[in-house]
Amino acid sequence: MSTVRLLADADLSPEAAAVFADIRATRKTDFINNFWRALANDPPALRRTWESLKQVMGPGTLDPLTKELIYVAVSMANSCEYCIRSHSAAARSKGMSEAQFMELVSIVAMASETNRLAIALQVPVDEAFKPV
Repeated sequence: MSTVRLLADADLSPEAAAVFADIRATRKTDFINNFWRALANDPPALRRTWESLKQVMGPGTLDPLTKELIYVAVSMANSCEYCIRSHSAAARSKGMSEAQFMELVSIVAMASETNRLAIALQVPVDEAFKPV
């Protein structure tokens, strides 16, 4: 259960309503997910988060599917069920197959294991990996 009220459209401040309108226009959908509805309780945080997400996940040098895969991987590492599910759905809509998803899970699991081993063993970074 959410720690804040998930605001319905009728309960939005004018500032939050404007952000929701931009989300709908940008994503070409009427659906506003619960993440944004929770953030609508703090309109400045809602706007700031939406503007940052729109910039980071928008057009860039990485393709949209790669961006979603990275988002899913980080969400797995941070144990964020909401973000794992929402960005896995977004990745699927951008063409991710089940085989790709399972490979991603394996990579995240392997990275988590080797990260913990390197941390526990306090392995020094090789000079070859350091910037010149």
